[in-house]
Amino acid sequence: MSVLAVVEHVDGEPTDLSLQVLTFARGYAAGEPLHAVAVGLEPRGLGDYGVGTLHVAEHEVFGSYAPAAVAQSVVELIDRLSPSAVVAAGNEVGNEVMAHVGARTDLPLAANCVEASPGDAAAVTRIRWGGSLLEEASLHGAVKLMTVQPHTVAVETAPVGEPAVERFTPSLSEADLAVRVLEHVAAPAGGVSLAEAKVVVSGGRGVGSAEGFAIVEELAALLGGAVGCSRVVTSAGWRPHTDQVGQTGTKISPELYVPCGISGATQHIAGCRGAKKILAINADAEAPIFASADYAVIGDLHEIVPAIVSELRKNGA
Repeated sequence: MSVLAVVEHVDGEPTDLSLQVLTFARGYAAGEPLHAVAVGLEPRGLGDYGVGTLHVAEHEVFGSYAPAAVAQSVVELIDRLSPSAVVAAGNEVGNEVMAHVGARTDLPLAANCVEASPGDAAAVTRIRWGGSLLEEASLHGAVKLMTVQPHTVAVETAPVGEPAVERFTPSLSEADLAVRVLEHVAAPAGGVSLAEAKVVVSGGRGVGSAEGFAIVEELAALLGGAVGCSRVVTSAGWRPHTDQVGQTGTKISPELYVPCGISGATQHIAGCRGAKKILAINADAEAPIFASADYAVIGDLHEIVPAIVSELRKNGA
């Protein structure tokens, strides 16, 4: 038996979420061989994370993202390898691909797992209700399908040398090719990516207007960070949806998160739970955001944020 991990990569460099998946899968494997599958290019350095065999699916469609085609590649490997489990990242890509895999194999899928123990019925712990609940459940099926909640597993290396590489061309139908990405449109604004930023400064309803985000942007720039926002801000049209932090937006894991004028609804906390430190600024001392904050500043953000900016400038930031 073996465990199969689905690896995402950017130009051959495995993503951080995929390295988390490999660490999770290796723990679940408990000594069983660890296999990985990737599409298109061959990801580099997977042997450092315990991968003994790398399967690379090759097809012209993999020049773009085609979820059904990726899923078919995984299904063919399930048929060939009979792994005890298949694990992918619990992001938009991983959850979509694994949902296709579950539908094609008639196997149940446990999404957003943080822990799992092997067995005839695997014991899994997973995130539910936007991060407000940990569910303990039993996962049945001949092959256990799981996705890993992002930023809940610390990446650990386990070098085993260069993996054996096996390339294959999956048998794809027209239906497998029907949905794919045809074009990537760059975001109009440059700067630091929200998902990868080490510092994120966000604004909520308390900012007051689109123009009010000028002070938030200034603070983020001084800290070398990215600007985020709450759902209510995008609903009001003050910022684009790509700036939204939350369950239905971007999930972040910065070293420092500074929410300004954000009350802290469950859906927002689900998006920033991975932050190492949270410094919350809000005029309402009873705001729920303070329950998750490491540092609390109670007061008017329109006075506090400019004061922080002023002090940073005095100190040469």
